[in-house]
Amino acid sequence: QYLMDRNAEIALARSAAPEDISRDATVLVLGRNGFETAVKGSNGFVCMVQRVGSGAIDWPEFWNPKIRAAECLNPPAARSMVPIYELKTRLVLAGDTPEEIYNKVEAAFSRGDLPALEPGAMSYMMSKDSYLTDTTYAGSHAMAHVMFYVPIADPKTWGAGQPNSPVGSASYWFNSAGLSQKFKGLPTIRVFTVKVPWWSDGTPAPHVHAH
Repeated sequence: QYLMDRNAEIALARSAAPEDISRDATVLVLGRNGFETAVKGSNGFVCMVQRVGSGAIDWPEFWNPKIRAAECLNPPAARSMVPIYELKTRLVLAGDTPEEIYNKVEAAFSRGDLPALEPGAMSYMMSKDSYLTDTTYAGSHAMAHVMFYVPIADPKTWGAGQPNSPVGSASYWFNSAGLSQKFKGLPTIRVFTVKVPWWSDGTPAPHVHAH
């Protein structure tokens, strides 16, 4: 239920970013055991479609089989975030519980098997065909935005979530502060989202107020 037609998945993955970026990107697709390289790119970007387990451990839609979150990650994010996505996905598909997944991710960081977050890590999520959540944004289950991965804990550093700010923010790992105390071995990674007014193909995206 999490798998897709291979060609359709490649197209959806590329639609996360404008064509001038995505056409030369590496494209990953989901197999039965994890992500596989479908297309080897040349510009350092990696495009993929996130599925089950891509969100925070305590996100209510962690297991939602409808999630199809197209994302194109720039080279720093490809090197430092994609390995986390790949490991989490392999563990989900192997049948691990969310807590087991996070214990193993924590152990992988402590062994040095996962890289530190690189400065400048960001990604494009501008596909009109994504399904990000059962919640709708201006009638769409997608939202045109770019994301920045930053090793800071305080969203106020970016003014995120303030009235009329276009910037949203969430911990990459958790929704609740209590879990961050439980898994202290995980590095601080905060995701800042900035909404944009058009999809990757240049057509207007629905206007969404900051929340």
